[in-house]
Amino acid sequence: MHHRITGIAQSIPGVLLLALLASGCDKIGYTRATLPDMGPQLPLSVTLSLDPSLVSAQYTYTNSCGQPGIPAFVGKDLESALTDAADQTFKTVRLADKPSGETKSDVTAQITLQQQGFKMFPGALYDRVPAELLLEAVVVYRDASGKVLGEVPLKVTHRDRLYLAVDQRRCDYLMDPFVHAAAVSMATLFARASRDILGPDSQTAGGSAAPVSSLVFKTTVLDENGNAILEGGERVKVHVDLTNSGKTPITGIAVTLGGTPAVVAHFASPTLTVDALQPGESRSVEFTATLPQSMEGQRAELTVSAHAASGASAPAGQTVTAALRGVSGRFDSVDQVPANTGLQRPHTYVLAVGISTYRDPQIATRKYASLDAELIATYFQTVGGVPAANVRLLQDWKGLRSDIEDFILEWLPRRMTSDSVVIVYFSGQAAVSPSGETYLIPYDGKHNSTARLYPLKDLEAGLARLKTKQTLFIFDGGVLSIGPAGTVKQRGPQWGSSKSPVLHLIGTTGVRNGLEPTKLRHGLFTYYVLRGLKGEADANIDGDVTLGELAAFVGRAVPAAAKQDFNQEQRPFTVPPILPSSKSAGLVLTKSAAK
Repeated sequence: MHHRITGIAQSIPGVLLLALLASGCDKIGYTRATLPDMGPQLPLSVTLSLDPSLVSAQYTYTNSCGQPGIPAFVGKDLESALTDAADQTFKTVRLADKPSGETKSDVTAQITLQQQGFKMFPGALYDRVPAELLLEAVVVYRDASGKVLGEVPLKVTHRDRLYLAVDQRRCDYLMDPFVHAAAVSMATLFARASRDILGPDSQTAGGSAAPVSSLVFKTTVLDENGNAILEGGERVKVHVDLTNSGKTPITGIAVTLGGTPAVVAHFASPTLTVDALQPGESRSVEFTATLPQSMEGQRAELTVSAHAASGASAPAGQTVTAALRGVSGRFDSVDQVPANTGLQRPHTYVLAVGISTYRDPQIATRKYASLDAELIATYFQTVGGVPAANVRLLQDWKGLRSDIEDFILEWLPRRMTSDSVVIVYFSGQAAVSPSGETYLIPYDGKHNSTARLYPLKDLEAGLARLKTKQTLFIFDGGVLSIGPAGTVKQRGPQWGSSKSPVLHLIGTTGVRNGLEPTKLRHGLFTYYVLRGLKGEADANIDGDVTLGELAAFVGRAVPAAAKQDFNQEQRPFTVPPILPSSKSAGLVLTKSAAK
């Protein structure tokens, strides 16, 4: 799997990616495409009229499971983005469908969608598939008397890779950021057209004549195993998407790659070219390299610049930073507990359960479950700032159902506040009935007997009653099937629901064992959870590891390592899915030990 490290120039189409927060900045963070600043507003009032063909636009697609995907409502994003563009461009904006009773506007801008098209292409890369969204519209400008002042076509061809949603089904693609980026592209064209038709298009916020370039681009760095680190022996790609957001063709485009010499020297060519871009057209170029086994230094910078022979001025360059590591550091040890980082989380509570061997010898062992639970508990104390008094560790024969319930039903409720965060980690075995009901197997559980198991719904009910700020359940282990074999089609385990107040971070899908590689001496999922908590999940390098960053990190790193290093499949997921814009995504779990 490739991990995306992204920069955006001029804030033209992007998705929810790792993107540069500011020009020349070396921090990376989750962001969405936004409208570029084109200068002061025009001293005009406008009535914005959006045709129903535009507002109601949507498209459907076939998901990765061969079923109809959730419809993508393009019109909603277009309406929002175009309204924002009008607010940014004109002094006063009125909406045609919301009469204000005021005098007529100086100008009316009517936008009609003429054509749309959506395609998905072969060439999927693990959990990403190439896609293209075509939007063609026309904007007609009229003065207060109804006289046509101008008519401008708006055409956007937006291309990007769609990510699979990290949930139990892994069928549907995350369409929202893709659609949003295309809508921002069209809104940008509308804002430029308005300035071209109704006022000078070269004004900036300071009143100077510096033009805004119509050549815009986005840089994405992809590393092969998806752990956000450029490692020895990896194949690395620097992917650059170029867009002509202007009204005239751009010719003779050259894209140049620079940065840390020890890394840049391994790319085949430092410059790639594009003959021409028509208005609204997008095209991509890609620099590729295989890194040497050993590399010096801790970080690398990759800088991308673009210029054209005619049709556009040079946009601002982009710089992306990434950590470096030689091949010897492929599987760093997580057994050395990081030092206390000074973070304090007095209202966070952790229950870590690790059961390696069971009383019932018919239940398979988990060699490293007990150790994994101990390290999880320790990490949350050192880099997570959780007081030792707030942490309960239950290993092997102490992992009875009664002990787990005592902590959740008796000990926790007396300590809860509106700021409380509860984290329950369980490493061991789970079981699923033919109907899909899921159980945790405590130490005293019995093979094939649900009466001696711990229903997940009971655990969830106890956690839901706590009324916390956030409750997180983490599971690493195997899932066994119980019940008569061959009589009923076996359903997969049901890890909560989209309406559950408990967020589940689950180490593997279906009825199977999560990997426990001997070379790691940990469950593969927990190994990457620990690396993430230690700081590797800190995608924006701000010193905090958030829940959203951790889920994204293990969602990339575990499948890649399972396939690349152990030739098996293992895919973590969350229930309900964690959206980058949700409050839970921003929950700080640990302070980066690297900081």
